[in-house]
Amino acid sequence: MESIGEPWMWAAFFALVLAMVAADLFLLGGRKRHRVSLGEAAGWSAVWIALALAFCGGLWWWLDGTAGREVANLKAGEFLTGYLIEKSLAVDNIFVWLMLFSYFAVPLELQRRVLLYGVLGAIVMRTGMILAGAWLIAHFHWILYLFGAFLLITGIKMAWFADQKPDLARNPLLLWMRRHLRVTPTLEGERFVVWRDGVRWFTPLFLVLVLVEFTDLVFAVDSIPAIFAVTSDPFIVLTSNVFAILGLRAMYFLLADFADRFVFLKYGLAAVLVFIGAKMMLIDLYKIPITVSLAVVATLIAVSMVASLWWSRRQPDATNHHR
Repeated sequence: MESIGEPWMWAAFFALVLAMVAADLFLLGGRKRHRVSLGEAAGWSAVWIALALAFCGGLWWWLDGTAGREVANLKAGEFLTGYLIEKSLAVDNIFVWLMLFSYFAVPLELQRRVLLYGVLGAIVMRTGMILAGAWLIAHFHWILYLFGAFLLITGIKMAWFADQKPDLARNPLLLWMRRHLRVTPTLEGERFVVWRDGVRWFTPLFLVLVLVEFTDLVFAVDSIPAIFAVTSDPFIVLTSNVFAILGLRAMYFLLADFADRFVFLKYGLAAVLVFIGAKMMLIDLYKIPITVSLAVVATLIAVSMVASLWWSRRQPDATNHHR
């Protein structure tokens, strides 16, 4: 696999990720049960975005001095485009998380720990999926066409079923867990497992955690091929993906109270998938420049968000109509 990532760069990246996760977990209240405030969520969102941009700037500076300005501009553009795509598509995770927490009546002060473990699991899963995907593309170039067709179909389906809400009561995974696991009738604080008379019981919070992890696995099947449409460099794919995932939990708490206002965002995300799928299908005929891809993705997301806010303000009952 051809990559700009040297061994020390991989090591430095994973060290940075571990340091930030440890800071969140041990120094900044990640282990304490508390309700995440809007200010805290906004602050952490700003920190994660700033770190991603600083990483991109450092990558550009290093490549500019070692590989030349053209390579530096190309790889920095690939990172930013991949980061924006993953950050945008991850909004779908937020909608599902809101639905899960609402269905299980999980209070806000208990949600932070679930999402912390969910993000850690997502990083591990996606690392394996990205390395496997990079290996497949390096050995079977034609798989890009399969990825492209899959993204096209997924984008069309997302637009077609944008207004439909999944029925959690009939979710096969949830039904299986309830049939095969002893589940307590109520939440037990932040605990995932409790012991009663020597018998292990799982709490509803454990079911939420499993569903959160499974949801990310499902969405990763969409988002990871989308980034491979931008670059096949595993270092760029992984770093842009992980930086977006690290900021996802903060973005959830920031947008939780406003998610219902983005009534057209699903259509914007669907358009992004269709565009990326088409870009991947055309990769051997015409390679769309990175700057164009970045501009198109940013425009589609921005237009869908602005249109959603405009609609919500003009139609006070529009949010309820879309529920």
